[in-house]
Amino acid sequence: MSDLSELRFFRTPAHPCSYLEGQQAATLFVDPQVRLNAALYSELSLLGFRRSGDYLYRPHCEACHACLPARVRVADFQPRRRQKRILQRNSDLIVRQEPSRYTREFYRLYSLYIRERHGDGDMYPPSEEQFSSFLTCAWTDTRFYCFRDPATKKLLAVAVTDALKDGLSAVYTFFDPAAAERGLGVNALLWQIEECRRLGLPYLYLGYWISECRKMSYKSQYRPLELLINDEWQEFHPPTPPGRRSPIA
Repeated sequence: MSDLSELRFFRTPAHPCSYLEGQQAATLFVDPQVRLNAALYSELSLLGFRRSGDYLYRPHCEACHACLPARVRVADFQPRRRQKRILQRNSDLIVRQEPSRYTREFYRLYSLYIRERHGDGDMYPPSEEQFSSFLTCAWTDTRFYCFRDPATKKLLAVAVTDALKDGLSAVYTFFDPAAAERGLGVNALLWQIEECRRLGLPYLYLGYWISECRKMSYKSQYRPLELLINDEWQEFHPPTPPGRRSPIA
C-alpha cells in the first residue's frame, strides 16, 4: 500500500450543496500535480474518494457529514422482483465494452440525456468539453459498457465504469430517455454488479448515499449495501416504516 500520508490535498471554498437545500458544501481534491494511477485510485476508493475526469475527490464539509460512500457487496446480492423484471425486459440488448473516448455517437446520447433528465442541474447545459473532462481519464482503466438495440444497433445506454483492485466503480450512466419503459439506468447498474461477479470482484462502488436526498434513494435498493461510516465499511440496514414488514424482494 502507498504511503498516503505523503499526499497533498486541496479543499475548495464553501459553495451551495447540489443535494441538500440550504447546505454549504466543500470538496477535498488530491493535488493535481500528483502522478495518479489505478493502484492509488483503488486505495483512495477504500477511503471514500471518487473520480471526476482526471481528479480524485471526496466531500469535506465542516458542518455536514451526510454524504456516505456506498458499495454493493456482490457475492451476497440477489435481485429483487422489480429488478428481475427489468433484467428480463433488457435481456435482448447487445452489451459491448468500448474504448472510453469522445465520439459523436456517445456525445449525442449524453447531451440528450442531460437535457431531458437534468435540465435543472449543475451539469446543464451539456458540452463536448464537459463530456470529455468529466467521463474520460488519462491514467486509469475506464470502460464504456455500451447497450445497443439488437435490431437497429442503436446506442441506448452507456455505463461509464472504472476498474479498481477490489471492484468496479460506477462513475456515470446516461441513456435514451425515450426508452424509459426499459429501465435502462437500473439495468446498467444490475449489469455492472453481474460483471463484477463474472470478474471475481467483490464490490461495485456507487458513489455517495445521502439519506435526505431523494436523488440518492435508489442506491438503497441494491443490497447488501455497505456505507463508509467513521472510516469503517458497515452494512446498511434501512429503517422499516412503522406498521410495515421489512421488504424481502
